[in-house]
Amino acid sequence: MSVPLPQLSQRIAAGAPIRIVAIGSSSTAGAGASSPDKAYPARLAHYLGERFRSADIAVLNRGINGETDDQTEKRIAADALDARPDLVIWQVGANTVLRDGDQTLSERSVRRGVERLRGAGIDVVLMDLQYAPKMLEKTGVVPMLSRIAGIATDQHIGLFRRFDVMRTLVETRGMTMADLIGPDGVHQNDVGYDCVARMLAVGIEDAVSIHNSGLRR
Repeated sequence: MSVPLPQLSQRIAAGAPIRIVAIGSSSTAGAGASSPDKAYPARLAHYLGERFRSADIAVLNRGINGETDDQTEKRIAADALDARPDLVIWQVGANTVLRDGDQTLSERSVRRGVERLRGAGIDVVLMDLQYAPKMLEKTGVVPMLSRIAGIATDQHIGLFRRFDVMRTLVETRGMTMADLIGPDGVHQNDVGYDCVARMLAVGIEDAVSIHNSGLRR
C-alpha cells in the first residue's frame, strides 16, 4: 500500500488503543479455516502485535458468509461505524465475480460505503479478490480488479492487492495453489489466511511509515 493511514498512525504514535474492523464476506469470516483464530483478522492482530509491540491492537471480525458488496454496504453503520474503528479493511468483489453478478452495483455500493467511512474520519483499506481456482475460471476477474483499484485511487485509500500477493506466492515463491486454497477451490486454508495476514501487516506498517516520513519532511 502506498497510501498513508493518518488516523491509525496518529493513534499508534499517541499510544492509544487501536481498533480495526475487518468487514466483508466468507474469506473475512474465515470459511475454510480450521478455527476462528486461523482466519485472517485474527492472524492480522497477531502480526500487527509483533510489528507494533507497544500498541494495544484489536481486530474485530465482521465478515458474513455469502454476502455481496451491496449487502455489506447496508451494515456499514451497525458493523463498522458503531464500533468507532481507526481502520476498516473491506474485502470486496469476490461473490459478485463468483456469481457473475452486477459489477456496477458492486462498485456503486463500495463507493458509497467508502464515502461514509471516510466522512467519519476512518482510514479505509480495500482488499481485492483471492487467487483461487474457481475465481480464475471467471471472466469477471480482470474487470473487477480494475474497478476495485479505481475506487482506491479515486478515494485516496489503501488497496491490499490480495490477488497479486497470492499469485506471486504460487508463481515465484514455490507454493502451490493447494498450499493456499482449500478443497472447495475458493476459500483460503489456514496457510493461505496466514500468508495474507502477514503480508497485509507489512503493508499497514509501510503505510504508517509513509505517514510518519511525511510528517518529518
